[in-house]
Amino acid sequence: MLTVPEAARRVRCNPETVRRWIRSGRLPSRRAGTQHLIEESDLRTLVPPGEIRLPAAWRRTATGEPMPDVVRAVRRSREGR
Repeated sequence: MLTVPEAARRVRCNPETVRRWIRSGRLPSRRAGTQHLIEESDLRTLVPPGEIRLPAAWRRTATGEPMPDVVRAVRRSREGR
């Protein structure tokens, strides 16, 4: 079980985004006192591992080409070190 801040770190988003998902019903949770607790499997269903959520405007360059995956390029360059 994850708290809201832990879940937000796992999916690289703001904790308030996770709270909105809970309030809207997109992400099931349980209450323990004042905290929401989230199952890891529910979080993985909503946001698959490794997926980086970007605004639509950031997915293309100014010329309309797909944005290069810089994170993947850096990871590949570090392989074998």
